[in-house]
Amino acid sequence: MIIVKVELWPGGSAALRRPLGTMHIGNVSNLADLSDYKVLVMETANSLTGTPPGIARFSVLAHARRQRVWALLQRACGEAMMAEWNDL
Repeated sequence: MIIVKVELWPGGSAALRRPLGTMHIGNVSNLADLSDYKVLVMETANSLTGTPPGIARFSVLAHARRQRVWALLQRACGEAMMAEWNDL
């Protein structure tokens, strides 16, 4: 499983950091060369955009595993932008 944590560090200060969201990506196809993944994403409330905390679940299908991890994250982030989000 890959877990991505997104934090805001105002002015680069760890003391002022605050979480923005997390993404959990799990391979569900026995590490096949073309793999399918289940993804769970969560966001905290965002006062700048007025969005409440939310959660979404979706899949990334037929991803070529022999790429850099950034290719999988790019696909997962793209799917997250189109996913149906539920308020928490």
